[in-house]
Amino acid sequence: MSNKDSFENKARLLHFLRGVAPFDEREVTACIDVFEFKTYQPKSHIFVSQDIVKDVHFLLFGFGRYYYIDIDGKEFNKSLVKPGGAFTSIGSLIAHSPSPFSAQALSECEIASISYQDLIRFAEQNSQWSTFVRRLYERLALKKERREASLLLLDAQQRYEQFLDEFGKDSELIALNQIAMYLGITDVSLSRIRKKMGLT
Repeated sequence: MSNKDSFENKARLLHFLRGVAPFDEREVTACIDVFEFKTYQPKSHIFVSQDIVKDVHFLLFGFGRYYYIDIDGKEFNKSLVKPGGAFTSIGSLIAHSPSPFSAQALSECEIASISYQDLIRFAEQNSQWSTFVRRLYERLALKKERREASLLLLDAQQRYEQFLDEFGKDSELIALNQIAMYLGITDVSLSRIRKKMGLT
């Protein structure tokens, strides 16, 4: 990673951190070197199913996904991740058990990683880091709740409209087959919905 890229990623991370909790300059600069910055190419994995996940990987740039593979080898997208999101397995972090799903880059991704142990240590030592961790869990709970409600209460077109609202113009950067998998429908069904909405 070049010095320019490193500077840009640190700036992205600082912007993200301050968007979640009201850190001052000292609180974040004192901890920034604990993060590891890495670039992932499209289709590369941040972690795979059955890994013991120990880190939280904050997505600074790009798009990715969480996905399951069933016993027949079929993939199911659990979630799509955009900048400001994170890759990790809460169950694996807390219970030290294998992750039941994988995390993969869908585009080139810039990621800032920190061990969960360091994150908790910061939270125990500093009130703003404690606020940061709490708000991360709140965001995760809200996202999970909305995802469940979407799958249970909305039809396929409504789920797609909700996806477009959430991702905006960035939705054009995500392959349609990945979107269809996320929505729980076939590629053909998504194509029909897009045609009905005048998007093709």
